[in-house]
Amino acid sequence: MPLFLTILFMGVVTYSIRLGPILFFSQREMPDWLRRMLRYVPTAVLTAIIVPEMLFPGGELALSWMNMRLAAGAAAAFVAWRTHNVLWTIAVGMAVLWVGSWLVG
Repeated sequence: MPLFLTILFMGVVTYSIRLGPILFFSQREMPDWLRRMLRYVPTAVLTAIIVPEMLFPGGELALSWMNMRLAAGAAAAFVAWRTHNVLWTIAVGMAVLWVGSWLVG
C-alpha cells in the first residue's frame, strides 16, 4: 500500500506541475519573452538526450572514427543544416548508423 500511495502522490504532483501553467495562462496572455524562450525547449531537450549517447556510447568518451553514432550524428546535423527537412535528417542519420555499423562491426 505505501508503494501505491507513493506512485499516486507522485502522479498528482506531476500532473499539478504540468497543469499549473496551462491554467495560469488560460486566463491571461503569455508574455512575448516567454513565448520566444519556449520555442527553444524541444531543441534543448533533444540535444540533452542525443549528444551524450553520441559522445559516450558505452559510458566512455568515444571520439574515434569507429564511433558510428558520432558519424551518424554529424551526417544528420549536416543534412539538417542544408535541407531543414526532418525526414531527410532522420533517414540519412539512420542510414549512416546502420551501414557504418554493418561495415565496422
